[in-house]
Amino acid sequence: MPRVFNTAGPCLPDKHYMLPPERRLPVVHDLIDGEYFFVLHAPRQTGKTTLLKSLSASLTAAGRHAALTISLESFTSDDVPATMPQIIEEIAGVSRSQLPPELTAPEPRLFLDSPHIGLKAYLGAFSAAIDRPLVIFLDEIDALCPDVLLSVLRQLRSGYTARPAPFPTSVALVGLRDVRDYRVRVRDETTSLGTSSPFNIKVESLTLANFDETETRILLGQHTEETGQRFEPEACEELFRQTQGQPWLVNALAAQLVTRHDALVKDRSTPVTRERVLEAREILIERRDTHLDSLVARLQEDRVRRVIEPIMTGEIRVDPTYDDDLSYVRDLGLVTVTRGARRIANPIYQEIIPRILTHQIQTSIPDDPLWFVTAEGTLDMGKLLEGFLEFWRRHGEVLLKGMPYHEAAPHLVLMAYLQRIVNSGGRIEREFAVGTGAADLWVTYGGREDVIELKLRRGRYTLDEGLVQVARYAKRIGRDVGYLVIFDRDSELPWDERGRMEARTADGVSVVVVQA
Repeated sequence: MPRVFNTAGPCLPDKHYMLPPERRLPVVHDLIDGEYFFVLHAPRQTGKTTLLKSLSASLTAAGRHAALTISLESFTSDDVPATMPQIIEEIAGVSRSQLPPELTAPEPRLFLDSPHIGLKAYLGAFSAAIDRPLVIFLDEIDALCPDVLLSVLRQLRSGYTARPAPFPTSVALVGLRDVRDYRVRVRDETTSLGTSSPFNIKVESLTLANFDETETRILLGQHTEETGQRFEPEACEELFRQTQGQPWLVNALAAQLVTRHDALVKDRSTPVTRERVLEAREILIERRDTHLDSLVARLQEDRVRRVIEPIMTGEIRVDPTYDDDLSYVRDLGLVTVTRGARRIANPIYQEIIPRILTHQIQTSIPDDPLWFVTAEGTLDMGKLLEGFLEFWRRHGEVLLKGMPYHEAAPHLVLMAYLQRIVNSGGRIEREFAVGTGAADLWVTYGGREDVIELKLRRGRYTLDEGLVQVARYAKRIGRDVGYLVIFDRDSELPWDERGRMEARTADGVSVVVVQA
């Protein structure tokens, strides 16, 4: 039976298309051979658990180590005396299922009554009882509550510093964030371990990168090898562009295209085209699988908003907490930083974030999309923007007050309006980046592409800068007309008098300027 593209749980080589896990992080073998403690952190569903299970099996099979992966995901209580014995029992149980009988952990009963030293003592006894170095991967370490995490880290550090007394030779803490960023604090607000880092014995912090374009093509090529069904080169290129190699997104799009029960291209003699990739992208965004839901649930967090909002408006913001917030949001996989430019991590996230933030607005817009479609089947952009201005005059004041992303609210309202109209048969692509001073929208409908630039008024240069930018983008897509929307948050005009349109020219491009 052909394998499938996996979107749920660790990959299994006989069931799922997959890249060799250990090739994604070859340095990990050097760290284990060097008997180091280290951290592996990466966003959710990037292949961490698949890698750990593969490493555990291969290290043990090679005969030089006894290695096992312990998932801490279910240990969510903050009760240290209750939780630490459960973790010890979990290690014992997992050793019986992952290791051969001669390498299994000792009976844990004697170690359960001392929660603050029991883990250290048990790992020491385990190491002493077998004839190989013990390697432990603690997966989902950041699921632990602060006090429990603190106890685990203290006991690991104590065991590490007591070597060469028996203790695991290598321990990896694996999770969403680098452990140094947890800043764990106990109730008296003292730092977790009396140091600046709660795990200052680590030698390295590793992360799993996304697939590059070659790796994405190799993964898709496995399907072609097993079924004969091709992905056209343009389809591979578009799939990578939309996902930027995020492993779950790559697999989810590919599954929607060819291996799900409702796959778009079930006929193996039919190649996968770029148009089908874009169709699958829209299905994925509308369906909002668990992976996407878990990300968008973070959008209401203040520290996420402080990073995402200036990206959406293109503004530069000075905030003493910004660097910590940025680190956090990067670890979530929502944002990337390339040559200093901060952007939403990929076009799919870039599309779903504003849709989630504006869903209620979008569904409350009464205008009929067909009002704005010309006889040729394209959008009458002038008429559409006039319709938006009427909507803005009537509802803008109330909407601005109720949106948590206050600075980006005008942009989001216009995006919601456009989405409501374009959903009838078109597509919007968005480009956001800190420092550009703008958000750029490409609206495709009826085979024609239009560019709209959104800006907040920031002084007298806003209009001139916007005209230059719109002209440049319009020329990029071969158009001689573009649209510039400038929102004035400080306008003193009554709401029912706001909004006007005028025609300008910039570098040979006709620009319709909307002052809102």
